[in-house]
Order: sequence, then C-alpha cells, then structure tokens
Amino acid sequence: MKRISLLILSQLLVASAMAQCSICTKTAAQIGQEAGKGFNAGILYLAAMPFAIAGYIAFKWWKQDKP
Repeated sequence: MKRISLLILSQLLVASAMAQCSICTKTAAQIGQEAGKGFNAGILYLAAMPFAIAGYIAFKWWKQDKP
C-alpha cells in the first residue's frame, strides 16, 4: 500500500511540473504566451492516456495479487 501511495503522489507531482523538452520550450516561446499555455496543456493531455493505461494495469495486477 505504501508503494502505491508513493507512486500516485509522484505522478501527481510530475503532472503539475509542466515540463517540456528543449525543442518544445523553444517552439512555445516563439508562438507567444497564450499559445504556449495551450501547447503545455496539449502535452499533458497526450501524456494522460499512457499514465491512465499503466494505472489501470497496475490496479488490476494489485487486485489480483491480494489474498
């Protein structure tokens, strides 16, 4: 249970970081502040599905291993 809580907490912290690669940062700086915010939101939107799938698999695995 401790590991799952730590995993969930780390995912929440990563999602709020709004991190970008160097190419994305340069592109966002060139298109302006409002468009850059939308660009950040798009990156987070695209990252949400793989995290959701991994979370679902981890949850099913955890439920199956419960005695």
